[in-house]
Amino acid sequence: MVSPQVVIVTGLSGAGRSHSAKVLEDLGYFVVDNLPPVLMADVVDRVTATKGGAARVAVVADTRGGLTAEELEAAVQAVDKRGAATTILFLDADDAVLARRFEETRRTHPVREGALAEKIAIERTTLEDVRGMADVIIDTSELNVHELRRRLESAFAPEAVAGRLHVDIVSFGFKRGLPRVVDLLFDVRFLPNPHWVPALRPQTGLDPEVRDYVLGQEDAVVFLDKLIEMLEFLVPRYDAEGKSYLTIAIGCTGGRHRSVAIAEEVAQRLGAQGQPDIAVVHRDIAAGGRG
Repeated sequence: MVSPQVVIVTGLSGAGRSHSAKVLEDLGYFVVDNLPPVLMADVVDRVTATKGGAARVAVVADTRGGLTAEELEAAVQAVDKRGAATTILFLDADDAVLARRFEETRRTHPVREGALAEKIAIERTTLEDVRGMADVIIDTSELNVHELRRRLESAFAPEAVAGRLHVDIVSFGFKRGLPRVVDLLFDVRFLPNPHWVPALRPQTGLDPEVRDYVLGQEDAVVFLDKLIEMLEFLVPRYDAEGKSYLTIAIGCTGGRHRSVAIAEEVAQRLGAQGQPDIAVVHRDIAAGGRG
């Protein structure tokens, strides 16, 4: 008998909860919006009784219902006792992006006190512990609705629920801050910087000349061998623990040269060794600055 699949959708207002709920509904989930955590187990019981053990349920829980980490933990424990497989999805985004979305849509933020920036800050603090409980965190700051849909389908489509780890490899520049979602972080600023080679400066790590320069360094060869060896150990264990998403961030100064070349090489090697679901994102490749 197949266990019920329960996805708890939470996160910051404006980060994409409503759109995520619609996607999950399209994937065959029975969706309940703004449900107090104390009622989650009852809803799972009712849906399971109606649709059988293969039922898929998505519950949107957020600050509108006064969500706390303690309430969420109790709800997850109650649902788990029903034999359901529970996943907590947390939608996040940069403060500036959230503010712009509210200003463009003229929606009302659920936090009543203060200016918009203060409301976002209050909600972020309120949900900090909830975020820490999440199994899947998706930063929607730079995702359009189609890209978010693909992320959700990768993690929650019926064939994905059965167990498949999706690996995101993100290159970035430290000068623009860390990615909001990171599981494993590696700093490649110890490698010689192509920015200081005039012929390579206007290029990126996707260009063969920059790639050859970066990967031709002896330290890069040793680093990659050791990194892949570690990932060969870690990735199957994350998968065995039921983790849906693993984000590997690789940073250099500007995010254009070294981190890009290394990220591409890591993805290629992992793919060659049988990791089927890999996406590479170069967050800062279009920005200027030292790579």
